[in-house]
Amino acid sequence: MKFTFAHNNFNVLDLEKSLKFYHEALGLEIMREKKTPSFTLVYLGDKITPHLLELTWLKDRTQSYDLGENEFHLAFQVDDFEKAHELHAKMGCICYENAAMGIYFINDPDGYWLEIITRK
Repeated sequence: MKFTFAHNNFNVLDLEKSLKFYHEALGLEIMREKKTPSFTLVYLGDKITPHLLELTWLKDRTQSYDLGENEFHLAFQVDDFEKAHELHAKMGCICYENAAMGIYFINDPDGYWLEIITRK
């Protein structure tokens, strides 16, 4: 028996705002969607790897999600670290930097942390 990763899920309050952010900040594209009267699922991908990010929007949800201490995150490799940092600084979404390690984190509209690392 062999298990493989399929996707990660983030629940979001404002789906359109989140879709705009993930496209602008990380270049993610909509790969597929599922809409029901009570929720919408949108799967985003980078069109390079098979990994997907599932954004879940719940129709009746009105309050922010409790992300705890935000000790979990997704990591993204980038081929031009300086250009990515410049974009994210301009967007105002950098929430933590560790120059000694050569990494930084951005946060999405719901407060999820996304680590940016250089491609090795």
